Amino acid sequence: MLTTFEQDEYVFQALRAGANGFLLKRTPADDLIAGIKVVAEGDSLFSPSITRRLINEFAQTAPSGISPGASVKLDSLTEREMEVLQLVSHGNSNMEIADALIVSEGTVKTHVKRVLAKLEVRDRTQAVIFAYNSGIVQPDSEV
Repeated sequence: MLTTFEQDEYVFQALRAGANGFLLKRTPADDLIAGIKVVAEGDSLFSPSITRRLINEFAQTAPSGISPGASVKLDSLTEREMEVLQLVSHGNSNMEIADALIVSEGTVKTHVKRVLAKLEVRDRTQAVIFAYNSGIVQPDSEV
């Protein structure tokens, strides 16, 4: 979804309608093109300000505790995959993760695909939810 409105209700309605991305019209053209490619590849992408608000909203309403099944899935992640999951959970793009970890964007994509497969989730959004539900990422924490 591309919009000028940054209101939470619009974001939530878009998510309920099945949106896999939510960018603002003020997004630079290169980032917009990259975002379209990300969503076309099956991932999710949200403007950083929206990602932070979604995380805060989710953290306030999410159930606490981690299930045994979630623990087994987390244990299957390598140390690098855990780093990638944390960076994804903070709203970082593949390029931002690549820069932070000093690896190629292709390597990040491989790590993200492995994380999604190991956690048995469909996309980045579900991976973020999993990370917050499991407690490995907390609201307002930084990586």
